Amino acid sequence: MRISSKEMFEKENMFGQGQANTAYAAYFIGNSYLNPLTEAGKCPVFLANVTFEPGCRNNWHIHQAKKGGGQLLICTAGEGWYQEEGKKAVSLEPGMVITIPAGVKHWHGAKKDSWFSHIAVEVPGEETSNQWLEPVDDETYAALEE
Repeated sequence: MRISSKEMFEKENMFGQGQANTAYAAYFIGNSYLNPLTEAGKCPVFLANVTFEPGCRNNWHIHQAKKGGGQLLICTAGEGWYQEEGKKAVSLEPGMVITIPAGVKHWHGAKKDSWFSHIAVEVPGEETSNQWLEPVDDETYAALEE
């Protein structure tokens, strides 16, 4: 369900908006927010609720790993997009789970007229890292089919 009203979205966003995602702001177009659900280093799996304002998306990126690794997205509120390089964008809605293997170039974010949140799960692996790449340009984003 598309949610353009922040007040309505806050009622649906059951894991909470969290704080402005300033540490990674350079890799996003628009504003995002991060609410850690587990504590890094104290739990073997890091989970965080990531909230995107309408039109916000992260840059293309790759989760690198020597073994294992990757990311899971568990969509929880609003509507968004997920796209792998060379493939058509996938419309995201609450209840959907996206599995992203290590080494796959992709991006994700909100639709232009909806707030969106997902739980990001960092899949454990050996020698994991995140490689941030170029932004998703406005032309590519605007051309996505609703």
